[in-house]
Amino acid sequence: MAGSTVPRRAFGRFLRTLRGDRSLLSAGVHADTSKQTVMRMEEGLPTKLSTPQLERLLDFYEAGADERREAMTLWDEVRKLAKAAKEQGTHKGWWQSYAGQYGSWFDHYLKLETGARRMTSHQLALIPGILQTSQYRRAIIMATMPGLSAVDIERRLELAARRQARLVDDDLHLDALISMSVLHHQPGGAPAMVEQLNRLAELSERPNVSIRVVPHGAGMHPGLVVQSFTLLDFPPTASRLIEPPVVYTEGAEGALYLERDDVITRYRQAIEGIQKVALDDDDTKELVLKMAKEYAA
Repeated sequence: MAGSTVPRRAFGRFLRTLRGDRSLLSAGVHADTSKQTVMRMEEGLPTKLSTPQLERLLDFYEAGADERREAMTLWDEVRKLAKAAKEQGTHKGWWQSYAGQYGSWFDHYLKLETGARRMTSHQLALIPGILQTSQYRRAIIMATMPGLSAVDIERRLELAARRQARLVDDDLHLDALISMSVLHHQPGGAPAMVEQLNRLAELSERPNVSIRVVPHGAGMHPGLVVQSFTLLDFPPTASRLIEPPVVYTEGAEGALYLERDDVITRYRQAIEGIQKVALDDDDTKELVLKMAKEYAA
C-alpha cells in the first residue's frame, strides 16, 4: 500500500467533516498555514502540514476526544505510508515516471486504481485497459496518436504492463463486463485479437478475475444507458474507516470522477442489471476461445 492515496483521502474527508461550515481561510489562519494547504489536505493531496499544526486545527474545529483520536490515528497512518513510499522511491507514485505518456486527468485515476481493492468495469467498445495485451494496446495507441515516437509507444506499453501486475499478484479483484461488440472490434487485426482473446481466457482462470460477456441478444439492459465506466472500491484504512467508492468515466478529452452516494447507488444497480443478462464465466471463456480460433483460421 506504499504510495496509496486511500489513507490520505480518508484523512482529508474526515477533516472536512470536522471543519463543518468554518471557512478554509479561518482554518488556515488558526493552523498558521494557508487556506490552499487546508484545501489540498481535504482533497487527499500531499501537504507539508506538521503535527502541531494539525493539533491546532483540531482545537479550532472543537474536536471531541474520540474525533481527535480518530484524526491522529489516520494522520499516523498517512505519515507511515508516506515514509515507506519515500524509502521505496514511490512517494510520488510509480506511474510518475510515465507522466508524459498519459492525459493529465489520468494521473488521479492511477492513484485510485493503485489503492483499489475491487474494480468493476463495463465496456461497450474496447477491452478494459488493465486486460489489454501489448499488440492490442499498440494498435489503439497508433490509431489515436499516429505521430507518437517508437520510444513513447514502448513507454506506454510499459505503463500498461505495470498496471496489469496487480492482477497477477492477487492484490486486486476485477469484475469485467464486456459487450459482445468488444469481441468483434479488431484493433491490430485478427492476429492481435487471437492473442488478446487467449489472454482473456487465461486471466479468467484466476480466482481474482471475472470476465463476462453481454451477448447482443440480451436486449435492453442498464449498460446501454450508463455506457462504459469503472467502479472502484477501496479497502478500509488501518483505523477501519471506509473510503467511499468512485465511478470513473472517460472520454476523448477528459474524464469524470463520480462520488455522490446516489450516483454510486445507481451504478451499482446498473451493474446488477448487466450481470443478470451477461453470460457466466465458463460460457464466456468458451465463447472467447471459440472466437480466438475463428480469428486464427
